[in-house]
Amino acid sequence: MKARAHAIFRGRVQGVFFRANTERKAREVGVVGWVRNLADGTVEAVFEGERESVQEAIEWCRDDQPNAKVISVDVAWDDPTDSFTSFEVRR
Repeated sequence: MKARAHAIFRGRVQGVFFRANTERKAREVGVVGWVRNLADGTVEAVFEGERESVQEAIEWCRDDQPNAKVISVDVAWDDPTDSFTSFEVRR
């Protein structure tokens, strides 16, 4: 079943290749969407794909990001929009 999740990651998530690593993992698990840094020091991402793959990408970002230290993540689930064709880093 397809799903869409909007996530905000807090902690040491900027300046540690969080976005590039997120893009690599999302593509690896077949998820589309985007990731970007926010001015407040957090990272925002939208993941869309099979629900299990979306969950895998979020959990990996939370627990296994090299060099990052995620303190918390807020996730909001929504219906997929099918508006993405790939996963990209936004600036």
